[in-house]
Amino acid sequence: MLKRRDVLQWAGGAAVSLLGAASARAQDDRNAIQPFTSAVVVEAARALAAKPFVAADADLPGPLSALSYEAYVAIHAKPEAMIWANDPGGFVVEPLHRGFVFTTPMQINLVEDGLSRRLTYDPGQFAFGGVALSAPPANLDFSGFRAFHRGDDGTLSEIAIFQGASFFRSLAPGQNFGVTARGLSVRAGDSRGEEFPFFRAVWIEKPTRAGNVLVVHALLDSESLAGAYRFTLHPSDATIIDTECALFPRVDIDNIGLGTMSATSLFTPLERRGADDIRGAAAEVAGLQMYTGAGEWVWRPVANRSKLQISELVDQNPRGFGFLQRQRSFNAFNDDVQHWERRPSLWIEPIGDWGPGSVELLEIPSDSEPAQNIIAFWRCKKGLAKGQTAEFAYRQFWCWTPPTSPPLAVAIGARGGRGGAAKQRRFQVDFEADFLGDAAKAADIKANLNTSPGRIASVRLFPAPEQKRLRVLFDLDPNGETACELRLTLESQGAPVSETWLYRWTS
Repeated sequence: MLKRRDVLQWAGGAAVSLLGAASARAQDDRNAIQPFTSAVVVEAARALAAKPFVAADADLPGPLSALSYEAYVAIHAKPEAMIWANDPGGFVVEPLHRGFVFTTPMQINLVEDGLSRRLTYDPGQFAFGGVALSAPPANLDFSGFRAFHRGDDGTLSEIAIFQGASFFRSLAPGQNFGVTARGLSVRAGDSRGEEFPFFRAVWIEKPTRAGNVLVVHALLDSESLAGAYRFTLHPSDATIIDTECALFPRVDIDNIGLGTMSATSLFTPLERRGADDIRGAAAEVAGLQMYTGAGEWVWRPVANRSKLQISELVDQNPRGFGFLQRQRSFNAFNDDVQHWERRPSLWIEPIGDWGPGSVELLEIPSDSEPAQNIIAFWRCKKGLAKGQTAEFAYRQFWCWTPPTSPPLAVAIGARGGRGGAAKQRRFQVDFEADFLGDAAKAADIKANLNTSPGRIASVRLFPAPEQKRLRVLFDLDPNGETACELRLTLESQGAPVSETWLYRWTS
């Protein structure tokens, strides 16, 4: 029986061993198999945070240090290197090689029957494509891993990839990868410069067919803090990832991001700034949805800006937030290569109270399609204090449609363009709901619309009961201002019947 004293003793040693490759190898030689519980990672993070930060050795042999993207993706694990490929547990894991921008090493450990074994890097288990290696690489560890789920018909479907810093992605069946999540962000959008925590090591529990989940433990580290994570992946119509973390700050931190996510938005019908493109839109998500602690549903379309824009949606104990792709029609994009309509929505529901803070939205100028220029996260108002232990938990839904949706009319699309007078801007916002199919009810609806600063020059409503939709058309006069905050809600008899549509117009 494993005693807590033994766990703590080993955990402290594990944290120390992760600080230096030489000592890690020495410990591996002496103790190839180690007892494991989730407490091991927690205590390893605590011990790591008590010591000065040591950066990971990201050096690579010459041929691997300057790989192009095309050369890197040609490197892949051979079939015999796929973990649990012949096991009935329902999941297969592929270790990923280092190279291209993925230079930081990740130690991979496999857990079975309460014991962990480090996965040893072996160049013979990889096919290197056209990359010429004069000599086999040394012990490089890995850049991350892919996870696959085996369906009842035996078909393997990729459900997640953990690679680079603390980044990971998932998707629902039938989707393409899109939104990227992070274990944690530190000082995102801060003038002091962002810090990127990374996963030094992961422990992947061997799955069972009956359990039908994949459990991944991860040790996070950065200059400011260390952390212990537990991810539980549930594949279904949506891929659900339950995330639990314990954070141990080395210093006071006033800007951390929980549930951080990023996505691409180059242009949409609402904002086509500088886009000379035959496609209708190029965006992985349409906007940011938020369900506030007070019960208000907020929808904030996102856009590719000419200058960095940071928005704060202040709240207390949020019930949910996430990036949603609301356009599921191919004709909305007309992109036969990217298929933006197949990108996942990522919806996050906090478990427990997160207290006061805000959902922060960063919109970053970009002309690069691969670059994810839209970022959102929950920022705790108080931050974290040195020596404090902070624990958080939340559930992620990588999905076509979130499990929780507004019981109201939702904004399914918006367009922007030149207004009816000089220097005015015209906006068209389309709402959809079953009750909008009732012409009598639709006729009673009013638009509660305001802007700060600037003024609303005109407002018109166009009901379309046959489509269960209602369009709001209005002109904004900025009055010489360079930015205006717009707020629109549909109301009936003085009560809201739609989510709150928010948008920041910028010149």
